[in-house]
Amino acid sequence: MGKQIYADLNAVGEREETLKRLIAEYQDQGADGYYIYDFSKEEAVRERFIQLVRKVRTEDMPFAVGVFAERLEDVKKALYTGADRVYLHADGKEEVLKEALSRFGSEKVGLEIDYSSGECSKERLSHLKELGLCQILLKHVEINGVLAERLRQHIFSVQIRDSLLRNDLTELLGLEGVDGVATNFYQGKDIRKVKRALREQGLSVHIPESRLSFAEFQPGENGLVPVIVQDYRTNEVLMLAYMNEEAYNKTIETGKMTYYSRSRQTLWCKGATSGHYQYLKELSIDCDRDTILARVRQVGAACHTGNRSCFYTGLAACSGSLPAPAAVSGEPDEESSQGLPKTSCAASSVRLSEFVVLEEVYQTIADRKRHPKEGSYTNYLFEKGIDKILKKCGEESAEIIIAAKNPDTAELKYEIADYLYHLMVLMAETRLDWKEILEELANRH
Repeated sequence: MGKQIYADLNAVGEREETLKRLIAEYQDQGADGYYIYDFSKEEAVRERFIQLVRKVRTEDMPFAVGVFAERLEDVKKALYTGADRVYLHADGKEEVLKEALSRFGSEKVGLEIDYSSGECSKERLSHLKELGLCQILLKHVEINGVLAERLRQHIFSVQIRDSLLRNDLTELLGLEGVDGVATNFYQGKDIRKVKRALREQGLSVHIPESRLSFAEFQPGENGLVPVIVQDYRTNEVLMLAYMNEEAYNKTIETGKMTYYSRSRQTLWCKGATSGHYQYLKELSIDCDRDTILARVRQVGAACHTGNRSCFYTGLAACSGSLPAPAAVSGEPDEESSQGLPKTSCAASSVRLSEFVVLEEVYQTIADRKRHPKEGSYTNYLFEKGIDKILKKCGEESAEIIIAAKNPDTAELKYEIADYLYHLMVLMAETRLDWKEILEELANRH
């Protein structure tokens, strides 16, 4: 992955609309993620902050949360926002930190430390390492030999929060053990350009690159290659377009899908006029190297008619197929307005795209079993064995029951998700996968 540049978002006093706009802008500019924080010690403020994080979060961008934790429940709620990691405040209770590290693993829990305070002393860092802490976030950093030496000695995974008004990004990222910098310095700027400059200075950063040059493709006589465009989350086919070499290279460089217009005989960036941009997630080439598959994050509609997909007009369908989506501008047909057709095939059909996330999480868990990762809570469960896994499944099912008595359905949602995670650990331990479960359900249906 290389060194990362995160957006720094102080949520204190910020409005939901402002944070949503900033997150979307940083994502479009090429940030690797964002760090959002509010270290208020007031319980009511903490609860509002957690609700705010849930509202502004996006599925398309990794993020970390900084929060003051009075008890383990505060850490749990912060992680349930979907955060990749939670950084606790150094003034918090050490027993909460220890409990959180034990419960969620060192890859999920870190500590924010003020470098100018005594919290960054050699003795303090050694103590934190003994507790099992592996992730730290430093603020108010002063680059000097002492800092570099301490980072070398304690082997932490370090993020630095810095405004870049006094320190240089290249120097910060060049420090041993520093994996990334969270900053608000690049608000409104093209972070992809910053990354390319860092790459030229010898730093490893994540920049999309093509494994093959366009010269290795097999374009048609007009020098164009057709591009099938697909939503990266749902696998829905959105449109068909064409690329020449210039459009292909521009897409890789900017992260925005750029095509060649056969009618206008010029390049066009999808969304430049409508605002319905397509942000590149993944490119693949077929076996003959004459057709590209692009998986994208689609903003708004892909079709110029206002429809989500250009393929909204049904032509023919086998008996029992799912109905084609009705056009936005047209009237839905009788069958689609009443739901799925009443046939056994359609009734048992599974919209696989809705289960992609379950399969992806399961595959991550199964990979942890095959390739253990230090500090991973998943590997902790596997190491403890089947009895520990079953105990956790029992505990999580009990928490579902408790949450179900609470009128706030959000809590129930998070407890069910937590249970499903532990259930998938059990499935991986016993060599069951989702395909077998879905086949069993289909047979019963």
